[in-house]
Amino acid sequence: MPLSSRPVIQSDLAAICAFAPSVAELMFFYPRASHPLTPAQLHAAIAQRSDSTVVDQDGEVLAFANFYRWETGGVCSIGNVIVAPQARNRGVARYLIEQMMAIAFTKHQAREVTVACFNQNVAGLLLYTRLGFSPFAIEERQDPHGQRLALIHLRLARAAGQ
Repeated sequence: MPLSSRPVIQSDLAAICAFAPSVAELMFFYPRASHPLTPAQLHAAIAQRSDSTVVDQDGEVLAFANFYRWETGGVCSIGNVIVAPQARNRGVARYLIEQMMAIAFTKHQAREVTVACFNQNVAGLLLYTRLGFSPFAIEERQDPHGQRLALIHLRLARAAGQ
């Protein structure tokens, strides 16, 4: 069956929480959360964000993302990006980010979409650059063990006629 996207619903939260089984994966997905991620923590994040979206295939939730910043005619920033472990390397993340870009450019009339990705998340960095995002800033962060990380900010400008 083909992939589809839809707004997140309460019954999706437990499945999404299971997508980040380790502290490191949770750090990439939701740095402020504590491990293990609970539906209550995820619900709190969703309440402060916009356009929380899941990718679904034949009734199974495979991925999740939302906007932590959304400005009509301005910038939309994609956050809380995660793909189910069993769905990785199958084009699900690409589909999810393309859906979020479409929401940003159509619903919000954004002029630019941004995303931030930790330096250790090589798959994410490669995906974003393949989709046309370019790095524009690097922010120092720390992992839960106090180790230095680089949070790389990337952006994609709205194409003419988009």
